[in-house]
Amino acid sequence: MDWINSLLWGDGIAHTVLLLAFVIAAGIRLGKIKIGGVSLGITFVLFTGVAMSHFGFRASHEILHFVKEFGLILFVYAVGLQVGQGFFSSFKTGGLTLNLLATGIVAFGVLITILIHLITGIPMPTMVGILSGAVTNTPGLGAAQDACVGAGHAGSDPSIALGYAVAYPLGVGGIIFSITAMRYLFRVNMAKENERIEADDAAKKNAVKLLSLEVLNPALYNKDIKTIIGLINRKLVISRVCRTDGKTEIASHSSVLCERDKVLVITTPKDYEAITAFIGRAIDMSSEQWNTLESDLLSRRILVTRTEVNGKSLAQLHLRNRFGVNITRVNRAGIDLIARPGLTLQVGDRVMVVGHCEAIAGVEKELGNQLKRLNEPNLIPIFIGIFLGVLAGSIPLALPGIPQPVKLGLAGGPLVVAILISVFGPKLKLVTYATMSANLMLREIGICLFLACVGLESGEQFVATLLHGGGLLWVALGVIITVVPLITFGLVGKGLCKLNYFSLMGLLAGSTTDPPALAFSTAAAGNDAPAVSYASVYPLTMFLRIMSAQLLIVLFV
Repeated sequence: MDWINSLLWGDGIAHTVLLLAFVIAAGIRLGKIKIGGVSLGITFVLFTGVAMSHFGFRASHEILHFVKEFGLILFVYAVGLQVGQGFFSSFKTGGLTLNLLATGIVAFGVLITILIHLITGIPMPTMVGILSGAVTNTPGLGAAQDACVGAGHAGSDPSIALGYAVAYPLGVGGIIFSITAMRYLFRVNMAKENERIEADDAAKKNAVKLLSLEVLNPALYNKDIKTIIGLINRKLVISRVCRTDGKTEIASHSSVLCERDKVLVITTPKDYEAITAFIGRAIDMSSEQWNTLESDLLSRRILVTRTEVNGKSLAQLHLRNRFGVNITRVNRAGIDLIARPGLTLQVGDRVMVVGHCEAIAGVEKELGNQLKRLNEPNLIPIFIGIFLGVLAGSIPLALPGIPQPVKLGLAGGPLVVAILISVFGPKLKLVTYATMSANLMLREIGICLFLACVGLESGEQFVATLLHGGGLLWVALGVIITVVPLITFGLVGKGLCKLNYFSLMGLLAGSTTDPPALAFSTAAAGNDAPAVSYASVYPLTMFLRIMSAQLLIVLFV
């Protein structure tokens, strides 16, 4: 029986693996239990680890420290890959307003944290833990612990994890309370909000618009398409031309347009009125009708799976000249893009090709179109990114007004590198594509390992801190940090910026990077509007939460 005692109560690798596996499995299962329609989800792994540690289960500190840091790296890197494509585009148009409001929420929460620290004298490491728990941001917790070690301490301050653990449960509740409070403060009529969001969606549903036009502008008669596109200087692709004799042909730059020719145009919603007025008039002709005009002419979406194509532009591939086809649009992550010559293809793109059957077969061989290849993991870019992320996170950065150099750390470095690789990797011939399930698996394994280790490290002191060490005060302070910024900027967003309530719900959930709040918002709204605004602010918010946690430690410890 000695081997059982060693396995259950020892400190070897087998004991640690066994303990982590139990904590994670039990935590995930218990996290699915809903109380008042809300569950803590995967974060319950933390509390399971706390409970196991409280009842005497221990593990090697060195092993836990390594697993915790590596889990955090996997999590933030996977998050960076997921949000990278939308990071820079999230600052455009309506996304700019949402991100400014989210930045205000983050900054106000940090300001409240500093004021509480100065007024009460609670150590800043504890306050940063409370802040991270109050806004349910686990990477912020990891960044604070990493910064604490980097500031010259022998190890991470245990009060960071304790503050996070006691503030987290009511942090989730406070976010949902704030979302609900905004509904009653503004007496939101859900039916009217639905009508408004449906009208907005109808106007912005697609990134491209298909137009059937009749050529009636005399200035365009007998001019080739390349000249015509240069004259109007708008985003458009002319896919097909139907002559007055009924013959349909694939449009090329050398195709000459004549009076009363019909053309199929792909453009953006904001450009279609100008293009319609420039060419002639719109006619009632669907894409299906275009397909029936010529039996040999097909349109097909082809999947980019060949790594040799990754990072090359449409102009470099010369598909039109080599195969006699027309590329009309490219679908990337569910968004249709105009197929301009300079558009760079990435593995995972779906390219709309118009041409004859034999020509399309040639393009398929060129681009790949093999779904199986997308299921193969691209591990080299992942580990190159982690290597560069850890390297970048270790570089000391001297900032004006800050007494000691700041580092991005093991949370910030991989996050920044992952975002950059996701955006610019294809140009460097790196295949950054990963299926959603693969990314989710990597992310969830990382965060589970991190939370389990944090719980096991801090659980010994948790109950004593909560009952006798000021833990109840920490809970109250966490509620203030959660609710006050959300209510304040919720009033600004709804009252001054006139946001739709559904978008406001996603903003409040996204500014705290809180999945349970997003699930609550989506269920209450009955549409995906909260998820859209959540995704718009999530990348910047995650970055700000990680960096602000580190800066608070560097400046005040």
